[in-house]
Amino acid sequence: MDAACFLEAADRHCQQQGVKLTSLRRQVLELVLGYDGVVKAYQVLADLQRQRGIAAPPTVYRALDFLVASGLLHKVDALNGYIVCRHVGCSHEGLILVCSQCGRVQELDATPMLALLREQAGGEGFSIAPQNLLLTGHCQGCQA
Repeated sequence: MDAACFLEAADRHCQQQGVKLTSLRRQVLELVLGYDGVVKAYQVLADLQRQRGIAAPPTVYRALDFLVASGLLHKVDALNGYIVCRHVGCSHEGLILVCSQCGRVQELDATPMLALLREQAGGEGFSIAPQNLLLTGHCQGCQA
């Protein structure tokens, strides 16, 4: 899905959720869409400051938090950054594959895998919190 189609889908998704994809939130989402892999908040802040002039860090963090809560971005805690969730409107937990050589990021739906892990952990009396899993390795291109 190209960026324009993704933004249209994001607008529809937010409307269905009863929340607003304000111009600032949309602009932050567009900036994150411009990156191929994981993007850090300070990169988004710098880009926003170049485009708008003045932008404060809390403004960017609030917009990023909204986009994560709305299911449009995933926060990748292990890399202290964010990626676009290409599954707009699909409530899931992501399996985030990061190539340690070129930095390429791919996201898969981890819900079925985590259900198995939850079942096993539950058998031990342990409850797994909702999360996205990160795996590092080498993408197909770097393996060649």
